[in-house]
Amino acid sequence: MSAKTNRALLRTYLRPEWLRFTVLTILLISGIALQLVGPQILSIFINTVSADGAVATLKWLGMVYLVVAGVNLAVGVATTYLGQDVGWRTTNALRADLASHALRQDIAFHHLRTPGEFIERIDGDLTALANFFSVFIINVLGSALLLAGAIVLIWLIDWRAGLALGGYVVLTLGALLVLRHFAVPAGVLERESSATFLGFLEERVAGIEDIRANGAGHYVLRRFYEVLRLWYHRSIGVWMRRSVIWSTTTMLFALGYSLMLGVAAALYFDRAISLGAAYLLFQYTLMMQRPLDLLTQQFQELQRSLASIVRARELFAFQPTIRDGPALPRHVAGAASMTFDHVTFAYRKGEKPVLSDLDFSLSPGEILGLLGRTGSGKTTISRLLFRLYEVETGAVLLDGVDVRQLRLGDLRRRVGLVTQDVQLFHATIRDNLTFFDPAISDDQIHQAIATLGLTDWFMRLPRGLDSEVSSGGGGLSAGEAQLIAFVRVFLRDPGLVILDEPSARLDPATEALIERGVAALLRGRTAIIIAHRLGTVRRADTIMVLDHGAIVEFGPRQSLVDDPTSRFAELLRVGLDEPVSAAAPSAEVNV
Repeated sequence: MSAKTNRALLRTYLRPEWLRFTVLTILLISGIALQLVGPQILSIFINTVSADGAVATLKWLGMVYLVVAGVNLAVGVATTYLGQDVGWRTTNALRADLASHALRQDIAFHHLRTPGEFIERIDGDLTALANFFSVFIINVLGSALLLAGAIVLIWLIDWRAGLALGGYVVLTLGALLVLRHFAVPAGVLERESSATFLGFLEERVAGIEDIRANGAGHYVLRRFYEVLRLWYHRSIGVWMRRSVIWSTTTMLFALGYSLMLGVAAALYFDRAISLGAAYLLFQYTLMMQRPLDLLTQQFQELQRSLASIVRARELFAFQPTIRDGPALPRHVAGAASMTFDHVTFAYRKGEKPVLSDLDFSLSPGEILGLLGRTGSGKTTISRLLFRLYEVETGAVLLDGVDVRQLRLGDLRRRVGLVTQDVQLFHATIRDNLTFFDPAISDDQIHQAIATLGLTDWFMRLPRGLDSEVSSGGGGLSAGEAQLIAFVRVFLRDPGLVILDEPSARLDPATEALIERGVAALLRGRTAIIIAHRLGTVRRADTIMVLDHGAIVEFGPRQSLVDDPTSRFAELLRVGLDEPVSAAAPSAEVNV
């Protein structure tokens, strides 16, 4: 079944390149014909010399041989180029589909795998597969044609020589077929070890500051050697298995040379063939070394490629549990309404729920201040709103419609999110603001910047929208990154905005600028403010306090302020502008 699936996968990506593949086949056949003609010319040359033929004839034969060799070289270059082109086109299509498939997976899927593993699977594995496509097509098809042509021509010279050479080729190919899957299981393990190593390396490089600051260098280095050692031993094992194929074919080559040299000599001394024919027999045998050697190499490459195909199929086999819903039943604009209808949710089945029977609603234009300790479920609420996870029981409603009935693209355009950590790309300010969407014009960007009161910040950019941003936001302050996040959300014009304390780590001047942006962004929109400082929820209409996934307090902000027994009033008495984690021990709330 797996072999059938592998063939289906290859056909899927090779079929669009049928025209190039056809041209490649024609070039291959032409090249093989030219390779077989060359020895024929030399055979005639040898026989002419043996018979004391005319010098003019020898000159013409020499010229013809040079022309054939030159054309053969040109055809070889064109064949190699086209083969590489076909190989990279097919694997680039596969790489794009594999990356798209991985990006559509659930968040839980990505939490189980490191970025380094994805890089190895999508790039490393498929690069090996590109080499397989580009070289395998040329070498295997060309070698098969060359072998068949040489056997036919030798059979025409003398059937005994053809029989001997045919038997030798059958023996060699039979040995290769027996050994073709010998190293595949070890190859799969090797690629897995490579992915594990790259994932380990990526994580440690990303956390180099924390590793150094906490003196964990020796531990990380020891783990580095452990992971690398496993990869090394598996690489040695797979190469030892592959060397068995190389050793087998080397012995078979020696056997073939001895066999054909003996047959050619016997037929020549028996006067059954001419000296030129004897040369042809041995020359065609020598020519077979390259196709057989290439077939050997390609069988080894096939094993590496099969391991890559297996890993690609494994990734394709994962299907997201979150399915796209139907289209929005109607066009919805303006502030959104939102409801959590008795929602219970746990990240893994059987574990204690993170949210327990959560039941609350927000009217269009209402601003909710969400407070709670770390781990109380604040972030989970935003994840369920974006439908990054599915609720176990209950329902999440947006504009009165269950989010499971909405298209994911429509849902995520309707809800905007601004967090403390903003992901920036190595691109221009324009591309970072629009997420590479060319449909958003510069006039729309300028209008959004002006509406959010960020014109002064924009004027400080060296090249305006064409200013380059380094990967990860290098060259920009935390405040500037937050400003980009505000413009991003504003350009999408969502009906519901979630703010995860965007000003928590900013200096007072930048925080004041951010506050003006927040005011403009929330105007005419429903909002959830996940607060880490009490001052952030001054603009909230409603306050909700979570504890262990349950609502322990919910009501209008002013009513809770006026109620001296409320938790919110207690927090306010401790200090409005202090982080709640530093408040009275009895509260123990990190908002």
